[in-house]
Amino acid sequence: MINTKLILPCGVILKNRLVKSAMTERISNRKFEPTRGHEKLYKNWSTTGAGLLITGNVIIDRKHLESAGNVCFDDENMLSKLHLWAKAAKSNGNQVWVQISHSGRQANKFSVGRPLAPSEVQLKKMGLFGKPKAMTEDDIQEVIEGFVKAAKLAKKAGFTGVQIHAAHGYLLNQFLSPRTNIRTDQWGGSIENRSRLLLTIIREIRKEVEGGFPISVKLNSADFQRGGFTEDESLKVVKMLNKEKIDVLEISGGTYEKLAFFLMNEEDAVVKESTKRREAYFIDFAKKIRAISELPLMITGGFRSYDFCNEVLENGEVDLIGMGRPFITNREDIPEFLKGRIPNLENLILRTGMQQFEDSAEGGFYARQLIRFSKGKRFKLNMNPLWCSMFLVIYEFRKAMAKKF
Repeated sequence: MINTKLILPCGVILKNRLVKSAMTERISNRKFEPTRGHEKLYKNWSTTGAGLLITGNVIIDRKHLESAGNVCFDDENMLSKLHLWAKAAKSNGNQVWVQISHSGRQANKFSVGRPLAPSEVQLKKMGLFGKPKAMTEDDIQEVIEGFVKAAKLAKKAGFTGVQIHAAHGYLLNQFLSPRTNIRTDQWGGSIENRSRLLLTIIREIRKEVEGGFPISVKLNSADFQRGGFTEDESLKVVKMLNKEKIDVLEISGGTYEKLAFFLMNEEDAVVKESTKRREAYFIDFAKKIRAISELPLMITGGFRSYDFCNEVLENGEVDLIGMGRPFITNREDIPEFLKGRIPNLENLILRTGMQQFEDSAEGGFYARQLIRFSKGKRFKLNMNPLWCSMFLVIYEFRKAMAKKF
């Protein structure tokens, strides 16, 4: 089943059901443009045989970076470089979609001291994030225009679709969550108002790119935080998305404060026992979506075995299998995995032994691997966990300073 085609609502055909999910690359140049490293990285991923590759965070506003190495789709002068990236990424007859995003309050201090956000609710994690400023109506309209411009550039450059990032605590997720959106105007309050920005962006992008160009949405099942975006609210948003012209709904969960989408360990209380036994973290929530929606559904997080991937596809629980880290740890094995010759992929977990450093160690380890890949190097298993835990802060600081001076 994983090797069968999928016809999307817009008419585009995915050659199989395996998707490389978004992972931040952190390798842009000083002008926030893609580099030869992007071409190398994505050409190699194209050879895995996956039907769809989704890029890491592409930012619409260079003042609100998720990483100092983000590419920012805001300037037509970079079209030639974007074209080379897109060409390399779809070199094996696969689709390649751009994940477009605005970081909001999750933009670190290296990029902006007072980030824009729905409300002045600060992200307090490692002292890396400034107190945000509540967005004005003009700010919100600029964000809508920024998403539309990024989508237009993606299509013009030869990418075959876009994914709107409304999960993981980024700006659109911040608007959806009552924890971070305490506005009293048309953009806050009820779930209908908190969804308004996401729905407006989808509609405006569809007007520009027209039919035949896939639009995907990445949505949290929940934020897993008291007072945050809940499963019930997520299901209400899904019902609204049913009426929009989108082609794939990807479900994930968590934010920077609760990294359910990232920490894949047996101690994580977010993951239910029934879910652990079935590999995929959000598969139980997928059943609830199936009861109310016919949107093509993708789940990312936890998939590692060939048999289980086929089981959930054959049962109709999902339409697409999203994987992230196996495209790092098992990049060269994926062609054989798709043929059923390799039954299981790695579920590599890096540990420092100190709880406060675990998520940063994991993040640093995989970030270093992607940077290595972009330079033509191979996967390196033996990396010091403590150094990995410090890597991202040091790397982000150096990268940000290099771009400022």
